[in-house]
Amino acid sequence: MKQTLLLFLGLAFPVSIFAQNTVNVTSAQYAGHKQNGTLDQSVHYVITDPVSFTPTKYVDQNRTPSSICSCLIPLDSTFMLAMAPNDDGSSNLINIPFIFTFYGISYNSLFINNNGNISFTSPYSTFNANPFPDAAYNMIAPFWGDVDTRDSATWGTSGSIGNVYYKITPSAMIVKWESVGYYYMHGDKLNTFQLIITNGADTLLPAGTNVGFCYGDMQWTTGDASSGMMGFGGIPATVGNNIGNGIDYFQAGTFNQSGTAFDGPYASSDGIDWLDNQAMYFDASLPGNMPPVIINNNICDTIDVFTGDTLHTPIYDFANFTLAATTPEINQIVNAVIASSDTDALTVNQTMNTATYKQFDCTFSVMGLSPGLHYVTITATDNGTPAQTASRTIVIRSHFEANTATGISENNENLFSVYPNPSDGTIIINSTGGAGSQIIIANVLGKIVLAHKLQSDSQSIDINDLPQGIYFASIINDDGKSKTIKIIKK
Repeated sequence: MKQTLLLFLGLAFPVSIFAQNTVNVTSAQYAGHKQNGTLDQSVHYVITDPVSFTPTKYVDQNRTPSSICSCLIPLDSTFMLAMAPNDDGSSNLINIPFIFTFYGISYNSLFINNNGNISFTSPYSTFNANPFPDAAYNMIAPFWGDVDTRDSATWGTSGSIGNVYYKITPSAMIVKWESVGYYYMHGDKLNTFQLIITNGADTLLPAGTNVGFCYGDMQWTTGDASSGMMGFGGIPATVGNNIGNGIDYFQAGTFNQSGTAFDGPYASSDGIDWLDNQAMYFDASLPGNMPPVIINNNICDTIDVFTGDTLHTPIYDFANFTLAATTPEINQIVNAVIASSDTDALTVNQTMNTATYKQFDCTFSVMGLSPGLHYVTITATDNGTPAQTASRTIVIRSHFEANTATGISENNENLFSVYPNPSDGTIIINSTGGAGSQIIIANVLGKIVLAHKLQSDSQSIDINDLPQGIYFASIINDDGKSKTIKIIKK
């Protein structure tokens, strides 16, 4: 079902946007039509309710970001609220102080759309996503679905449901959908995801890219008006970008169910949990065949592993991570290889092999390697015209702590404490190492599931998203001292 209507929240836009098939409605009338499925697909709806909204700075609402990867940039006072809590709304036209190049076209302004995308030629209220390519839309969509930031209990305020925020720097823009719910005013499941666009040179993204998608905890796919039930089923959400000429586009996948099932970007709709903590970086600047897209949430970080400390070993003497490569365009074939100069340290198991998607589970062991930096690189090539190649490198940093080879010294005993332990949601870290210390939480297989840099001597850490079980929390201060504590998530 194609949805082409536009919704404007009393904002001023160029007359040409409203030139044809414009219908004025109140917000209540629009909501009634949407709930009843009687929206006219051929018209532009303009909400006539008085709306006065000035973007305001983000105010901490005691909501801990769900990120386990630093590519998700935490909200702070430098972020602005993009729009008031709404359903199907858009921001004002936002000017950016750099040139963003999208398939050969330069833009210096854009709209942020509540429904998980940004657009350049006009705002979109479209809540039923279409797969790409689609000649009707000009957008970049980290998650195009029916986002509803109204809270049924406290409508008109942020409440327990999050909102859409943005931050502009001289060479980049960050847009973050933080803990957003789905239509109709549902907050039982929340999604956190982020978009970064740059001038192509900003170091927020890996070299050679100008777009980044990053995901926290993703819990829903579908709103009630898209044939969904309790956040799933019906018309799937779409991840990708599409300039609107039917030729230049990228689709990472479509999603309408729970779970981690994924069979490539253009096959069946997939499970939303596959997106959890993922990151995708790509170059969308040039028209024609886009290089393959590398998918991994550690590209933005250095993975720290340890030897020499009996409390770290064997928990921290290896790193587990997944690398994947996908074709941006339909009907192409992608091939990928993974390599490291430390050949004996790397184990690779290919877990998915389709024409459009390759996935590898990797283990890198630092036992026997010298302390310092080690590298694993994935290189992917497609068969487009001309053929394109992309590569990304995972950085693994090996630490050897000889002074603690027989255990933690007494000087480290009071380095930090954790309470409550066991915990069913939030833990408090009390540290004598001070702000700047790093807390790392790993599961019993050694996989890092949470990492934070402490901002104070006492800080709360949200572990709601971790499954029940045993974990190991380690703190490393600026002096190189470390301590590990076993914690239990109830």
